[in-house]
This record gives sequence, C-alpha cells and structure tokens, in this order.
Amino acid sequence: MALDLSKVGKRNELKPRREPYWQRLRNGCFLGFRPSKLSGAGTWIARAYNPESNRYSMKSLGDFGTVAPNERFALAKIEAEKVADLIESGGQVRRKIETVADACKDYLREKPNKIAEGVFRRHVYDDPLARVKLDKLRRHHLKEWRKRLEDAPAVISRRKDGEKRVRQRAHSTVNRDMAPLRAALNMFLAPGAPGSEAAWQEALKPFEKADKRRLLYLDKAQRRLLLEHVEDDAAPFIRALCLLPLRPGAMASLVAGNYDKRTSELTIGHDKAGGDRRILLPAAAATLFAKQVKGKLPAAPMFMRSSGKPWDRNTWGDAIEKAAKSASLPKGTTAYTLRHSTITDLVSAGLPLLTIAQISGTSAEMIERHYGHLARDAALQALGELAL
Repeated sequence: MALDLSKVGKRNELKPRREPYWQRLRNGCFLGFRPSKLSGAGTWIARAYNPESNRYSMKSLGDFGTVAPNERFALAKIEAEKVADLIESGGQVRRKIETVADACKDYLREKPNKIAEGVFRRHVYDDPLARVKLDKLRRHHLKEWRKRLEDAPAVISRRKDGEKRVRQRAHSTVNRDMAPLRAALNMFLAPGAPGSEAAWQEALKPFEKADKRRLLYLDKAQRRLLLEHVEDDAAPFIRALCLLPLRPGAMASLVAGNYDKRTSELTIGHDKAGGDRRILLPAAAATLFAKQVKGKLPAAPMFMRSSGKPWDRNTWGDAIEKAAKSASLPKGTTAYTLRHSTITDLVSAGLPLLTIAQISGTSAEMIERHYGHLARDAALQALGELAL
C-alpha cells in the first residue's frame, strides 16, 4: 500500500531511520520524510530523476517547522516539484541552504544589491543570528537581533584621523536595515502562525511613519553661498547636487560613460532606486557634466577628489560641513539637505509629483507623503489667481 505522507497521524507513526520514507508525486519525482529522533518536526527531502546523468538527485527541504503540521506536506510537495522541474529542465539543484547567513548569501546571488550586501556585512554575518538554522529560526531570535540593531549607533562619518561620529539609530534607519533580511528570509520561509514563536516575520515588522519630513531647506541664495565656500576639488560634486535631485551616493557612483554629450542625457545606474534611468539635463547641468567627462575614459569616476578617488559619504560629508560652517549656514546642513532643497523647489514650481519621483529615483507615494503639502499650496495659489 502506497505511503501517504500528507496525513499527520501517519507521519507520527513512522519510526526514525536514516533512509527517508518516500511518496511518489509523479514520474521521476518523489517526496521523502525522515522522522526526527528527538521528537522534532522531521526533515523533508526531494528526489528527482535527471535524464542526462541517468541518476536521481536529492535535496533537503528542511522541516517547515514554522507552519502547522497539517500544512507542511503541501509546502514540501510544492518545493519538491520545483526541484524536479529544475533538474528536468537541465538546471542544477541549488546548494544546500541551512542557516540565516546562507539565505542572505543566496539572496544576493539571485538579486545582487550593494545596499543589501552592506547591511548583511555590517549587521548579519558577524551576528549570532547568522549561525541559526532556518528550520530552527524562531521569533525570539529575530527580536533579539532587532534589539541589537536598534542599540547599535549609526555612523554619520569617519574623519581622516579615524574618529567616528555617531548618533542614535533612527526608526527609519532600522526599517531600511531590516528590509534586506526580511526579503532574504521570505525566499526560504513561509510566514508563521500569528502570535506564535514560529511567526518570525512579526519581529521584523517596520516602525510605522518612521520617515519624517526633512525640515532643513536651503534657498538658492544659501546654496550659492555654500558653493562660494566649498573647497575647489569638491565644488563640481557639490554643484551637481545643487542642480539635480539625486542621492549623493548615486551622484558619486557616476562614471564618465554615464553622460552622453550628444543628447545631454545622463544615465543613473548605481542607486537605491534600482534599475537604470535616463534623464535629460538642462543647459547649466549639461555644461557642468560635459566639463567633468572631458578627456576621461568611460569607466573613470565622473567626480573625482584631488587624490583621483571618487567621493564617498565621509569625504563629501566633511566637505559640506566645513563649507556650511564657513558660510554660517544652519547646523545640520548635509548632502541630503541639498537633495531635499532641490525637490522642494521642483514641487513648488508645479512639476507633477510623478515626474519628480522619476527624476529623483523614489516613489510618487514618498514624494506625496513628504512634499504633498507644497503641491497643495501651489494648487491653492493657482486657483486663487482664477478670481475675476
């Protein structure tokens, strides 16, 4: 009589042994179950026939311990069929993923992302969480990791003499740092039952309304004053931030090949927003960028320091802080102050919010949340001018 692994009672009656108990799902595809010797959830295994090698391949699927016992067979069946489809199509079985660190590394292989890579390097790989096996991961593991993340000071910049400047980690920063880990775990774990220790996802729930509106705004006169006091090697980079509402990291990552002098188009690639986007530059910005790419190879940094190296968060931070202090501008002036100021001007000028979002590399929802009040003020003023 064929074994039915979908029945919890039948699985509980199976005696522990090294060889899994197998159930045939279809021709060349089997799902196996190995009961735990320690009264655990047991392990599920996929076995599929490879016609090219004329042999079977196996892959451990874990114990699916984060879901109810009566739901495990259905999830294991889906995963086993995926393995079979991959092998039958000539692909290779994905390497064994056991720990949280394995999940993060595999996530980066499928979805390369510098931001996620940095978060994993700083907050996951050297943390006790990295060694926790996925089939043993529980809500308390992630709650403890989140507490360590919240308590870790955020580095604002590191001065040339090695001194770090830090501040308390903001809720918005915690949300951004949790997002890559949540995405990586979602690739391998189903959500656990709400309110239970299996509900790992609850510990990574983002803070609500954590992104506060940036209040420090520099008008055009103040931005010109900043440029008058900035050091010569930083002037082109800071001027570019005053002309385009880009993230400073995206601006610093530009290379000469990103600018097409014939069409005055700029391609922004390395950015939090993801895929490449192209924007047409107005005359002032086009003149600046044309000068920056002159005589450079396509792979050379668009904006270089006097040392020949590209700008980074520490060097541009120091340059802006020093210039702002010399110009007696408000304390707290940063590269993001310039981004906020340029976006504010675009909204106040009546440019559609969707267009601003596309240029600046963010969502229309985010622009509406932080700058919508300006658009409403502009609309009110425009309607007022209709009076007869």
